[in-house]
Amino acid sequence: MNTENSDSELRIGERLRILRERAGLSQRALAKRAKVTNATISLVEADKMNPSVGALRRILDGIPISLSEFFAFEPEPEQTIFYEAAELSEVGKGKVSFRRIGQSQFGRAMTILHERYEPGADTGRVMYQHEGEEGGVVISGRIEITVGEERRILGPGDAYYFDSRKPHRFRQVGAEPCVIVSACTPPTF
Repeated sequence: MNTENSDSELRIGERLRILRERAGLSQRALAKRAKVTNATISLVEADKMNPSVGALRRILDGIPISLSEFFAFEPEPEQTIFYEAAELSEVGKGKVSFRRIGQSQFGRAMTILHERYEPGADTGRVMYQHEGEEGGVVISGRIEITVGEERRILGPGDAYYFDSRKPHRFRQVGAEPCVIVSACTPPTF
């Protein structure tokens, strides 16, 4: 599924997440109401699964909202300027924490992340590829970054910047967690 969007378009997954949160529902609660798995809600919100019209209707019945209301919904872009640490949105899982600045990426041109890789953390053997560019600075710890055929271990103060269409992978190395502050454009998290 193509997850690119212009500032005026809102991906199905992000639209669902915003409406679910406005309804005060967790992913698990919506899954239970819609009689689908929690993984289904998670995959749809991450734009890794494009639900059929019937599946989307069943999910929306759990909020409840109609299909026409769902597709007509256009939230206001977030206007917050400053964020306390506790207000960053967790979009990672397991040994990899991606804490995003802002609740929604709607209307934004880039994503800024505070990343934390616990010892042994790895983004996976299958390398990522997506439209855009990304870069970051290692704050603490060490990380092995592979971009295409190039591989390098970076430590505190080291930085990276690359075309995200190249296959890439991040793997924590060393005894202490690795912390990175990064940005990517267009927003993909």
